[in-house]
Amino acid sequence: MEQTATAADAAAADTAGPPPATPGRVHRAWWVAAVTFVTIVGAAAFASLPGLLIEPLHAEFDWSRGTIGFAVSVNLALYGLTAPFAAALMDRFGIRRIVALALLVISGGSLATVWMTAAWQLVLFWGVLVGLGSGSMALAFAATVVNRWFTARRGLVTGVLTAAGASGQLVFLPLLSWLVEHHGWRPAAVTVALAALSVVPFVWLLLRDHPADVGLAPYGGPYAAKPAPVPGAARRAVAVLLRASRTGPFWLLAGTFAICGASTNGLVKTHFVPAAHDHGMPVTAAAGLLAVIGVFDVVGTVASGWFTDRFEVRRLLAVYYALRGVSLLFLPMLLAPSVHPPMVFFIVFYGLDWVATVPPTVALCREHYGDDSAIVFGWVLASHQVGAAAVAFLGGAARDAFGSYDVVWYASGALCALAALMAMVIRRPARPAPAAA
Repeated sequence: MEQTATAADAAAADTAGPPPATPGRVHRAWWVAAVTFVTIVGAAAFASLPGLLIEPLHAEFDWSRGTIGFAVSVNLALYGLTAPFAAALMDRFGIRRIVALALLVISGGSLATVWMTAAWQLVLFWGVLVGLGSGSMALAFAATVVNRWFTARRGLVTGVLTAAGASGQLVFLPLLSWLVEHHGWRPAAVTVALAALSVVPFVWLLLRDHPADVGLAPYGGPYAAKPAPVPGAARRAVAVLLRASRTGPFWLLAGTFAICGASTNGLVKTHFVPAAHDHGMPVTAAAGLLAVIGVFDVVGTVASGWFTDRFEVRRLLAVYYALRGVSLLFLPMLLAPSVHPPMVFFIVFYGLDWVATVPPTVALCREHYGDDSAIVFGWVLASHQVGAAAVAFLGGAARDAFGSYDVVWYASGALCALAALMAMVIRRPARPAPAAA
């Protein structure tokens, strides 16, 4: 009996782990969150640059806007397609190694563009290398950090880390646009490379894969031993995709989110600055407007989460897409050499709607796919980036063919109307019948 009691006590002590942190000290989880925030802010530098490169590269190399848009589309597609596997790689090799390697790949790809002389090099350096690197630090990075390091305050930390991308856009867009306008695109590319490189020491020295690595419990939760590496996670991601692809709601969610990516990252983030410049607006002014979208993006995301808890999510999603489509139909009439009140209204309105579609889309994934919902959302997010990639290329090609972006704005408005209809036809999941008395 004594031996049994001793063994039970030892097992309980192992489960309990180290004693709680000394009151008054900042929990290590907050430092990990801070490093993650800085890393995502740095990632916003290379997410902000493509729209600023189109005109300078067209002027210097005489590459068509379609060709430049193709490189951006490869970047966006790889960003999305890498995301479902990024969490699997982090489970297998650790967060710190994957993120540090991703930052080095991004830095090398961005720096290599300074010496490029052919369009295929832009596709390789900016499209492939920066796309793969940035995809490894997509939403999977923030979600993995939150899930491992926090039990309490998960919603707050997730919201803050989601907002980091918008904050980084606000920081880097004005700086990069000023560099492009006054010193050319090469210093801007070097700035992106240095921004990625400067974060690597913080990631390597301060980021840890799991609280157990430093003998701590997650913030607000009990101590847990570090789980063993999961070599089969990538296979599970593919298996979940195969199962979900046999259901109608998956294709409707993937289709609506592809249109979401097409009408945001692929269209506005990539082509708004060159389109405004076509109408005589300075690049710095257009980039400033894009940065303001990032500010209202944060407000709109938080509000959308509040609405998602209180309203029927299919209708909410349909309203978001319908309003976005209407705003895009009006945009060609608002573009002018200077910023005027109707344009400011568009920027505020569009910014509030930018990623408002995310909370209801996540809720619908959870409603239909339960425990697999996070992985299903990863694949839906991949469709978002594929849609963005298609319009990044087609938008540039349309500008080359028609001499303006007007047809692109109108087509995107029509696609958003289609997304609104698709959202409304997503069926509610079947409820199990009550057991007979």
